[in-house]
Amino acid sequence: MEHAGAEPYSSPDEPSCPPVAIPGQPPGRPSLPSPGEPSNAIPDLFPVSEGERVLTELREQIRRYVVLPSAEAFTAVSLWVAATHLQTAWQHAPRLAVVGPAKRCGKSRLLDVITESVHDPLITVNASAAAVFRSITDTPPTLLVDEADTLFGSAKVAEKNEEMRGLLNAGHQRNRPTLRVSGPNHEVAKFPTFAMAALAGIGDLPDTIMDRSIVIRMRRRRPGEKVAEFRTFRDTPPLHALRDRLVAWLAPLHADAMELTPAMPVEDRAADTWQPLVSIADLAGGRWPDLARTACRVMARHEAEQDQDSSSLGIRLLVDIRRAFAAEGNPPALRTSRLLDILNKDDETPWPDYTTNGLTPRGLQILLREYGIRSATRRFHGNVQAKGYARLQFTDSWARYCPEPVPETTTGA
Repeated sequence: MEHAGAEPYSSPDEPSCPPVAIPGQPPGRPSLPSPGEPSNAIPDLFPVSEGERVLTELREQIRRYVVLPSAEAFTAVSLWVAATHLQTAWQHAPRLAVVGPAKRCGKSRLLDVITESVHDPLITVNASAAAVFRSITDTPPTLLVDEADTLFGSAKVAEKNEEMRGLLNAGHQRNRPTLRVSGPNHEVAKFPTFAMAALAGIGDLPDTIMDRSIVIRMRRRRPGEKVAEFRTFRDTPPLHALRDRLVAWLAPLHADAMELTPAMPVEDRAADTWQPLVSIADLAGGRWPDLARTACRVMARHEAEQDQDSSSLGIRLLVDIRRAFAAEGNPPALRTSRLLDILNKDDETPWPDYTTNGLTPRGLQILLREYGIRSATRRFHGNVQAKGYARLQFTDSWARYCPEPVPETTTGA
């Protein structure tokens, strides 16, 4: 059964499931001479590093047990798992948000698989924030939270777990401790919060957590999409072997990782969140730097589009007002009445149902107030004076909160 969720995100110039190189013998690379071959056999000019090899094998292990929405998602999860083994080298601890619109999308199964390959997993379903932050040390564990939607699912529950949300937000960046009064002398103690975390649940997590996450949007498998059953006693040894190889590969590179400042295809918080993953790819070399940056660009763009579609009503209103101006030929100003008429006639927007009378002039003013946009009496065609909005009032907010996507440039062959 296929749910009616978001379309899969994938790079336009890369197939959704590209062929994976066989470890030690990638496509296009001559192989090492076999025993007994003549000494003039073509040597391997591009030897595969252990980093390339173990990341590729990890990706294939994940692919055995779960269906992810794109090739980029497999790349991202593999790099995130590897990044947990160098947590103390990073400035930011990216969250992995594994979300889906319904049950049976494979969220818990993905968490099962990565649990066996991350650094020092700390699994919780309903732990208190106090218990979690007391479990975080200077060498942090990897937090794994299943059924995260039960923590934040309703307003009442979300308020109860505001402390957990604050902990998860603070722990995204180094040196953001939580303060607590403890001990018989009621002294203030600092508890570290910095730790990488994976959270799985139905529906989106709170915006502040999603904004700090690599987001994997799971979907139910189509009929015919097959994966292997995951059995703990049978299937964890290969994952533990990969985990041990990740440790052996990355531990000597800790100092190098701390010095890395990789070129990033995104900016601001998205760059902070993705930087550990791109750094891991650069340490591995081969195809992984390109794969990582493609995944970063494609998945970050997808989340930006999701955010624009489903974020606060204010940003949605800015987008719809831009469309209203465009539909009218981008005049210098629109009457309030005409703008509301356009907004309230679009059944695919929230405005017709905003109140029993749709979006009203008062409601419009309230939503635009936080952007510093107010109506004023203006002169319109026919020397008629009426309340309205000038297009120039919106240009700054459009650029800041909902910029038009920049067309991708293509180069000729």
